[in-house]
Amino acid sequence: MNKSIWKLPFLDISLIKKIKNNKKIWSRNSIIPSFFLGKFVKVHNGKNFKRFLITRDLIGYKFGKFCNTRTFNLKPKKANKKIKKK
Repeated sequence: MNKSIWKLPFLDISLIKKIKNNKKIWSRNSIIPSFFLGKFVKVHNGKNFKRFLITRDLIGYKFGKFCNTRTFNLKPKKANKKIKKK
């Protein structure tokens, strides 16, 4: 389901202040504005910050789309099965 047309895209107010200052972003549901073009930002994924460059292709998407919060193990842990001797 799409967002209503009359609702504007969400942009956190604190992002406007961070143009010149530290560019650590906690608001993952904010859209990427055009004034961040060509700058590096750090987006919080719940544990640490992921750094990436804002390019023209990323403008209009949300910050959280490019910073995954979950890691997938290629080798899952094996359960220790004890063999009972009779």
